[in-house]
Amino acid sequence: MQQTLTAIAALSITLAACAGTSNSPTPVKLAGNADVLPAYQRNSDWYRIGEEHLAARQARDTLPRAKNVILFVGDGMGISTVTAARILDGQRKGMSGEENSLSFEKFPFTGLAKTYNTDSQTADSAGTMSAMVTGVKTRIGVFGVDETAPRGDCASGKDVELITALELAERAGKSTGIVSTARITHATPAATYAKAVDRDWENDSDVPPAAQDAGCTDIARQLVDSTAAMQTRFGNPRIDGIDVILGGGRANFLPGDAGRRGDGENLVERWLAGNPGGVFVDDREGLGNAPVNAPLLGLFTDSHMSYEQDRPDSEPSLRDMTLAALDRLEGNREGYFLMVEGGRIDHAHHAGNASAALRDTIAFSEAVQAAVERTDSEDTLIIVTADHSHVFTIAGYPRRGNPILGKMVPVGETEPALAADGMPYTTVSYANGRGFRDLGDETNADRGYAGAPLSGRADLSEVDTTQTGYHQEALVPLSAETHGGEDVAVYASGPGAQLVSGTLEQNVLFHIMAASAGLIPAASSR
Repeated sequence: MQQTLTAIAALSITLAACAGTSNSPTPVKLAGNADVLPAYQRNSDWYRIGEEHLAARQARDTLPRAKNVILFVGDGMGISTVTAARILDGQRKGMSGEENSLSFEKFPFTGLAKTYNTDSQTADSAGTMSAMVTGVKTRIGVFGVDETAPRGDCASGKDVELITALELAERAGKSTGIVSTARITHATPAATYAKAVDRDWENDSDVPPAAQDAGCTDIARQLVDSTAAMQTRFGNPRIDGIDVILGGGRANFLPGDAGRRGDGENLVERWLAGNPGGVFVDDREGLGNAPVNAPLLGLFTDSHMSYEQDRPDSEPSLRDMTLAALDRLEGNREGYFLMVEGGRIDHAHHAGNASAALRDTIAFSEAVQAAVERTDSEDTLIIVTADHSHVFTIAGYPRRGNPILGKMVPVGETEPALAADGMPYTTVSYANGRGFRDLGDETNADRGYAGAPLSGRADLSEVDTTQTGYHQEALVPLSAETHGGEDVAVYASGPGAQLVSGTLEQNVLFHIMAASAGLIPAASSR
């Protein structure tokens, strides 16, 4: 314990010294000397791990101050996904593909993050994102509450709520934004602003009556009421709330035929009433025409937004939404905190559709590149990572430049290799899932290949596996492909990026962002 206290004290001294360096932006002034975080959050063993990591790094490095922080989360973007997307992106550009790099792979600092939840070896998006934005690991299926709260137990979530990096940024006077191609009430974006003992409670119809009676509020309502919640939490009526909210999930905010709410309330109207001068948009044209000096709520689809390969012109791309957010955030001289999620990478993998997953990863990379070009690496910390991986693999010994979505053609050959069963196989596949489906060729349905999971292999000899509708084979038949439990990569650029190195507990990312941006008071001795 004494070593821990010494390390924390060293961090306090270092942060104080860094705050006074002339080449750093003006430090954020935090009101009062008391810890803004509740004791159970700061005293968590997980939180202390993060403090100790920073203290160890700061013993040899000076921590520059980041005015702005952008956290990019590729949902389900495991290392094999990054590799395959890199190759596909290169091949679409006329290259062999292997020599290509996605935008964030050029960042100067890289590490690994361990993704497990406190009760699960293989994680989900709720517990992992909660760890990244609160500094405290928690259970699978919950976010914004510590690990003592069992999933679905409303009462257990009371008095163990965790404060997030976004909320700390609001307290510090920074502008804030959340962007996602998933429903904006889905686990990853919701973990930045909501407290939920069940990630599925996205609208009031999803919350069991007993939980409603016990005082649990659905996630959509928590978003709309988040400004008042933060004002109360921090005792500061000047907090103006999340400035930019862009994504899918419109039905969770609307009643009647247009929505899923059972309480009859239109939460879009409620948001507009609570944000005078605010603007609501529901398509790409509206986003492009929206004023940049007003709060912005954009809900572009009833549920998740389209996969990039299927995206209609009426929907903005992830790059469009990222730039629209930066248009509105960068004017604040105190800086901003922005979270951007490529949410549909994960969904495509669950469906066993590598084409959609890789194309959404490429679109995610394009959004990162847009942010890099728009920002200054001297004052903006950009972290790119995934919440968890998938059981997606690259196998065989394909020749250089072989189509990554194609059949495995060996070095020196021109025809696909045959497995021991006499049939060809693809380079990429899944360890489990629904198995082979070819949604682009109706004749395959007649062969019994479309529909339920297959327990045996299909003959792919006459199937074009590079088409967007093809779903890869899976070893173990399940109703949906699952997450993977291995570490994920973390890429970083800008002030504080040097803290991303080695293998980290995932919750350490909160400490890197918060310490670099001055969002929390220096660690006090215990």
